[in-house]
Amino acid sequence: MIAIPRQKPVFRFAPSPNGPLHLGHALSAFLNRDMAQAAGGRLLLRIEDIDLTRCTPEFEQGIYTDLEWLGIAWETPVRRQSDHFAEYQAALTTLIDRGLAYPAFLTRGEVKARVAAAGDPWPRDPDGSPLYPPDDRERSEHERQAMLASGIRHAWRLDMMKALDFIGEPLFWEESGDGETGRIAADAARWGDVILSRSDAPSSYHLSVVIDDALQGVSHVVRGLDLYHATAVHRVLQTLLDLPAPIHHHHRLITDADGRKLSKSNGDTGLADLRAGGVTADDIRHLLGL
Repeated sequence: MIAIPRQKPVFRFAPSPNGPLHLGHALSAFLNRDMAQAAGGRLLLRIEDIDLTRCTPEFEQGIYTDLEWLGIAWETPVRRQSDHFAEYQAALTTLIDRGLAYPAFLTRGEVKARVAAAGDPWPRDPDGSPLYPPDDRERSEHERQAMLASGIRHAWRLDMMKALDFIGEPLFWEESGDGETGRIAADAARWGDVILSRSDAPSSYHLSVVIDDALQGVSHVVRGLDLYHATAVHRVLQTLLDLPAPIHHHHRLITDADGRKLSKSNGDTGLADLRAGGVTADDIRHLLGL
């Protein structure tokens, strides 16, 4: 009998170059590296730069510098999402052709006004954002085509209930992280009709991340608990697009003195500033409790 070699597990660290990396990123990078080494696997680095407005080459270079300082090595070449918009568009076209995605014309201001005018509490997703109103989902095909032909700006959204009906069976994912573990039920309906692309971004995080993980052969997704519930959306897209389902490990978040998750947008202290202040990579591991 010929022995078939077992494929090595594949892990990935996938930051966005829209600000300096902070301690939360360091935790995720270390865990991905450490778990890959323990499993005899591979570590990939992916640059998630679909936001062409906020992501910059300077922040991308900062990622490489910070990771090298932490002593983390990765395989090359690095996958940069902005080089692969055509692949995301192909997946979106598949969903549109199946009638599972629709053009969404309401602006953020219009959505905010609809929510404010509602007599009853508006349903919200696990992140606390209001679900998208049903207006565009309920438009006739004739009206949709007329609006598209007019050139009005629009996004594309997944018709979640139609997608779940198309799948026709409960979805799950395997979880080994710091929250609930085991076989987790994917309750994607709570997210409503998520965005797949916008007029200013050819792909959403949800769509691009499942395409990237599949094309890169990622077997283990290690990321923060803030993305735990979003995995339900990813399982829907993976199933619709016939993509494999990685094992997930959602790790604890690093918070400040007030219990708030560290964030680049809030200007939390970056790794570069810590390095400039004399902190070492070993100090970082100690601060993270590793």
